[in-house]
Amino acid sequence: MTRQAVLNENYPLLLSPIRLGAHTVRNRVVMGSIHTRLENEPDAIERLAAFYAERARGGVGLIVTGGTSPNFEGRVEEGAQVLDSEQHLAEHVPIVQAVHAAGAKIVMQVLHCGIYAKHPQLVGPSAISSPINRRVPRALSTEEVEQTVEDFVRCAELARQAGYDGVELMGSEGYLLTQFTAPRTNSRTDMWGGSFENRIRFPVEIARRTRERLGSGFLILYRISAIDLVEGGLTGDEVNLLAQALEAAGVDVLSTGIGWHESAVPTIATSVPRAAFAFAAARLKKAVSIPVVASNRINMPSTAEEILANGEADLVSMARPFLADPDFVIKAASGRTDEINTCIACNQACLDRIFTERPATCLVNPKACHETQFSDTPPEVKRRVAVIGSGPAGLACATTAAERGHQVVLFEAGDEIGGQLNLARRIPGKEQEFSELLRYFKRRVDKSGVELRLGVRADAPLLAQERFDRVIVATGIKPRMPDLPGADHRSVVSYVDVILGRVKAGERVAVIGTGGIGHDIAELLTVHGHDSTSIPEFLEAWGVDPTISGPGGLKKPATDTAARQVTMLQRSLTKPGARLGKSTGWIHRTKLVRRGVPLLAGCTYHKVDDAGLHYSVDGEMRVLPVDTVVMCAGQDPDQDLADSLRKMGIEADLIGGARFASELDAMRAIDEGTRLAYAL
Repeated sequence: MTRQAVLNENYPLLLSPIRLGAHTVRNRVVMGSIHTRLENEPDAIERLAAFYAERARGGVGLIVTGGTSPNFEGRVEEGAQVLDSEQHLAEHVPIVQAVHAAGAKIVMQVLHCGIYAKHPQLVGPSAISSPINRRVPRALSTEEVEQTVEDFVRCAELARQAGYDGVELMGSEGYLLTQFTAPRTNSRTDMWGGSFENRIRFPVEIARRTRERLGSGFLILYRISAIDLVEGGLTGDEVNLLAQALEAAGVDVLSTGIGWHESAVPTIATSVPRAAFAFAAARLKKAVSIPVVASNRINMPSTAEEILANGEADLVSMARPFLADPDFVIKAASGRTDEINTCIACNQACLDRIFTERPATCLVNPKACHETQFSDTPPEVKRRVAVIGSGPAGLACATTAAERGHQVVLFEAGDEIGGQLNLARRIPGKEQEFSELLRYFKRRVDKSGVELRLGVRADAPLLAQERFDRVIVATGIKPRMPDLPGADHRSVVSYVDVILGRVKAGERVAVIGTGGIGHDIAELLTVHGHDSTSIPEFLEAWGVDPTISGPGGLKKPATDTAARQVTMLQRSLTKPGARLGKSTGWIHRTKLVRRGVPLLAGCTYHKVDDAGLHYSVDGEMRVLPVDTVVMCAGQDPDQDLADSLRKMGIEADLIGGARFASELDAMRAIDEGTRLAYAL
């Protein structure tokens, strides 16, 4: 049975209640912790309460908040939440009350960042810095370790005062508790380092003292690193021993985390198969008697139901899927799975924004973390609206406007909706999730009552004749063809034609442009048949040992070869692929490096002829003998219709690529379309 198979329309296991410690949770769905950075905003409390309450109303059983530090040194960054005294309780009480009023349980994650902290006061088990943080930590003294244990316990006490049902001790993803357990980051020689028993003493003592201080009625989750995916990490047997020690110390639930942030294995990106790491939860479940939570790349109820049916876990944690759709559970329970706005694991609006110190949101749901900016009050005037173009901007605008009561006509010149999404879903590793996004929009178009006119190229006379109150142009972008001698040579093709299969690339290919589209083209042309979509293929490709027999669960990655000889070139002297996603760009670069794809910067293009691509670097003339030259050299806004309307005196709003061309920017397109629909 595949991970996508629908086991039961109503998902009986996923939606059944479960007893966790002294608490009964209404279903097996956990909204996992996600850092939103809303706590840094001026209206943090109002926005956080609205954010979590909406997910609680959507049916989630248990919510885990973003991380709150137990002390000053452990905070994520300057201005991040710390709960170390009663004066901070007011930051939490409204959130807890809002979630409880909506029927869900809520626990506060206690997170000490250790060597990952982005501020000068960072500390760690040892003075060993992380490869993803330029700051050097100060090693905690023995007395300071003892005080930090007490800080964790005190933080849990304060969480109970705020009304939380419990806490989750964050011992995964490479944060402080994990740093103590792993030889990679713990070189101590006192009672908190050295032997395995000493290295796990820190998290076990925190769990034990928290249980002693707060009693049996308070829920304690521990987010355990079920597989470290770094050198110098724990073996699977050591993870099991840690889990058993935590259970003995009084932990009620083990929630699995996968990998450290510095791991060279993708864990939550689009190219990771759904439920790829459920094996780690299943392995852990056999070692303990308390409930175990599976996590990572679980984004549809059928996947979650199968994990439970297979006995791999007792609950399922999803974080980003609840950014995408706060009503995920209600839709699953009421047989409306086809209406779920599926998380596509792009990371663009959540993790990438967090890593650049901006509040999180969601590419497919721009309302996420901005709930207070969108009013449910219907518009006073209902308008007749024309939307031209059914790419992400047009779809978001048309469906949102229709749902708000406007009469909407959506024009699409082609024979299917989707625009640039139809390109994205043909790229290896993106097929499934971008197809889900199209499925979601198709259902919204049907349900909202949008009048869809496929195969109709709307022009200015037609729009003028039909007398629309508002015209919205979402015609997208046009690929840019550089002014290059030989650009009309038979070997020169557009990326659009390659992706859509209109042309077949030769065995030797030059890709001009190293942005996101250029990398997608290189991926498409170098992959053998398909990407590593099955879980075993994926684990082999990235060197993951599912038996976790060695430290970190790593092994040598499988050898990868290219299906074609591809060379990527760019004019700029900047690092190729510099504009790729902060949290996913390295995945694309790693794949192409393993396939032997060279990336050349500082290129000046001279001409294309039968000999190939003529170019120079630092004045040195070169010829690249290729069969195909794929142009990925940027885009321009498609404003032809807007210009025609302007000449006829018809005002129009431009959104998405039609307003400003910037690669295939679905995040901005959907955001602009949604916000304009609310402003009508």
